[in-house]
Amino acid sequence: MPKLKLPAPPLPAALQPKPRRPGTTAKGGPIDQLKEAGISAADYVDERTSLSGGIRWMLFRKVPKGTNWFYTLGSSTLFAFLSQAVTGVFLAMYYDPSPTRAYESTRFFTNEIFLGEFVRGMHRWGSSVMVILVCLHAARVFLFGAYKYPRELNWVIGAVLLILTFVMSFTGYLLPFDQRSYWATIVGVNINGTGPIVGPFLSDFLRGGAEFGATTLSRFYAIHMLLLPGLIIALIGAHLYLVARLGTTAPPWLKAEPERELREERV
Repeated sequence: MPKLKLPAPPLPAALQPKPRRPGTTAKGGPIDQLKEAGISAADYVDERTSLSGGIRWMLFRKVPKGTNWFYTLGSSTLFAFLSQAVTGVFLAMYYDPSPTRAYESTRFFTNEIFLGEFVRGMHRWGSSVMVILVCLHAARVFLFGAYKYPRELNWVIGAVLLILTFVMSFTGYLLPFDQRSYWATIVGVNINGTGPIVGPFLSDFLRGGAEFGATTLSRFYAIHMLLLPGLIIALIGAHLYLVARLGTTAPPWLKAEPERELREERV
């Protein structure tokens, strides 16, 4: 039996190009020409990739009644992560992960580079903002009961993202390699070493040996710049996919209303 291919949802009227005779150029001002050029470019890409179906599936979805500002904590956390990624790339352009050059490269970026102090301040304070937002998001999901069936797997992924955010903040704290970050990291690694069974092995792994040194700094830099961002990006993709597939839950103080047919049958 041949499969029935359903037609794609129609484009909004604002996105449909205006008809014109072949061989003529777009009329109107520069804004109209730019808009039509953008639509033509989008049509060109969509005709060869069919991305519009996936984008509509991700964005155009039903939202439960009672959705409020508490539901923006997840997207705020995502925005904070993107801000950290962008500012981190600029910091990495000048950072030298060596014990003798790490502090000097950080000082040079802060004091000598145009807008360097602003970019480093965004990255430094953005780390605290991201930790606060991810904790608030996890608390909202728990208090609203959004971790229950069928969203248990998404809750587990979110818990892993919460832990990775803490590790991201911890590994980045050492990178300026000043007195405060050096001794604070020693305290943090020693605390990890007190854990049962895996604690001593974890401390040796983070230090890169028995003592702090050049290997410790380079290891923290590799974990902070390469390992953790890759894991976080992959898990965020899976997290967003499950959110789009399963939808969001209504606030717990709202009760579901029965369908009209069911109400009539009860009467």
